[in-house]
Amino acid sequence: VDEDIDAAELLALDAVRFVPAVIQPFKAGRATAPAADRLAMTERLVAGVPGFSADATETDRSGLSFTVETLAAIADSSPGAELVLLLGADAFRLFDQWREPGRIRQLASLAVLVRRGGGDVMPDAGAGAGVQLLQTRRVDISSTELRARVASGRTIRGFVPDAVADYIAVRRLYR
Repeated sequence: VDEDIDAAELLALDAVRFVPAVIQPFKAGRATAPAADRLAMTERLVAGVPGFSADATETDRSGLSFTVETLAAIADSSPGAELVLLLGADAFRLFDQWREPGRIRQLASLAVLVRRGGGDVMPDAGAGAGVQLLQTRRVDISSTELRARVASGRTIRGFVPDAVADYIAVRRLYR
């Protein structure tokens, strides 16, 4: 959330929506928490942060989650809103493989979060028009590592808000 606060401030965004996927195409077949649980954790993550919200657009839809469909739905429900898609450098490296990347660029400008001192290397030609690169804080934890810590019985406190850690523990997720 810290790096998203940084991005929201740098881009002067009115609001930031966190949209958990039902099934992310590039992660299909991997073990994950059910979509309803990921939405609930996202709600806990952003609770109390002004302008931040969890968005159920994808969890309300069945099947694979495609960003282009989500952006189209948000654009339809918010006519005239200027949309900015925030994504990490790792996700942006695969952007050309996403469904309808050209249409995504028509629906929203792109802001790519690049971790300071973190080894995120952006190819020179990778950004292009309509893409803003934002330096952000390095976060030395990945979702894969968090799930591994939970599976091995190690704490995730200090890595995620207590409300999220408590939810994972009570629901016995990632075990």
